Amino acid sequence: MASALYSSYKQSLLDSSCPNLNTGTIKVTLVDTADYTFSAAHNFEDDITGAGEVAIGTLDSTTIASGKFDAADEVLTSVSGDSSESLVIWEDTSGGADADPLVCYIDGFSVTPNGGDITIQWDSGSNGIFTF
Repeated sequence: MASALYSSYKQSLLDSSCPNLNTGTIKVTLVDTADYTFSAAHNFEDDITGAGEVAIGTLDSTTIASGKFDAADEVLTSVSGDSSESLVIWEDTSGGADADPLVCYIDGFSVTPNGGDITIQWDSGSNGIFTF
């Protein structure tokens, strides 16, 4: 699987109902792909099974500029659990997991939690977290 924007997020960009990546509460979930399989049809945070969620953090200093979404690097503290191979970014709307819209899926790495901190270091160049 390659990293991708969820179809529901792309649709929300067209109909102006998209998550507010600039001022909303944007979260990142560290995901075990043995327990969660990406589907472009997934649209809400509850599509990620409980076992697939290894750790969740809140992105700080989110920015949008020239088609690039970026944020400060994220430190997930005291992470334990299954090895993880992807990240899911979503907006916490405080409406419950069945109403929290998914934004993007990022893969291409592997990390094995050992109870310590895990730093998610976003691209500091022209790509940020994602561009379009």
